[in-house]
Amino acid sequence: MVLPMEAAFFDLDKTVISRSSTLALSRPLYRAGMVSRGQLLRGAYAQLVYLLVGADEGKMERLKEGMLQLTKGWDRAQVERLVEEVILDVIDPYVYAEALDLMELHRSEGRRIYIVSSSPEEVVRPLARHFGVSGVIATRAAIGADGRYTGELEYYAYGAEKASAVRAVAERTGIDLSRSFAYTDSATDLPLLETVGNPVAVNPDKELRKAAEEHGWPIRDFHQPVRMRTRIASAVPGPRASVTAALAAACVAAVLVWVVLRSRAAGRRAARTS
Repeated sequence: MVLPMEAAFFDLDKTVISRSSTLALSRPLYRAGMVSRGQLLRGAYAQLVYLLVGADEGKMERLKEGMLQLTKGWDRAQVERLVEEVILDVIDPYVYAEALDLMELHRSEGRRIYIVSSSPEEVVRPLARHFGVSGVIATRAAIGADGRYTGELEYYAYGAEKASAVRAVAERTGIDLSRSFAYTDSATDLPLLETVGNPVAVNPDKELRKAAEEHGWPIRDFHQPVRMRTRIASAVPGPRASVTAALAAACVAAVLVWVVLRSRAAGRRAARTS
């Protein structure tokens, strides 16, 4: 009998990492000459507000419109290169150890791991690769024929759209949502939580905490940030780590064989001289 496939869907900001992944890029963008000093300061202020009070629908809408206008005309390839170069430095050490532990637990139990975030694909995908997830659902900006952002959205992964995208992934891959999990911090993700059989509120805002208590959903508080480079390197071993382990094992085996042969040779010499 083939058991149904299960999955765990994780929001990103304030669930897997303790800050806004998009706003965290303000300083690298400033250094690259892509935002002004004033925009950098406004980004820092927005980050502080986000950390203290979260992001309701109005704040998310303003953030979305602001980012669209800010990035209009930027070259997508340049942005992707910048994000790839700095993303670990920007996020380190803001990833929650508890989130990585949960990912590892779900992975060990055979579940697929997905990141579901309203942040842009260009930010989410590089991070997701370090987490070793099965897939990503994220916001996609429209790109013109010249490879530059048009200032419009192709897809906005927010609210009910997240739930719709998760259902589409489940239908395409055969995931049983009634046996799957979802983790998020915001009441704007209630449609996502209601889509799975095991919803979990993580560091919930006031509205989500109230909803979780009313529904009897588990509430978890993550508060242990960890150095992303060291933890993810051990949590999600890549080909380089596997090769290193294989070489180490081969070296140990060679040493053992050498010790055994040396002992046998010494034994034969002792037998001849006795």
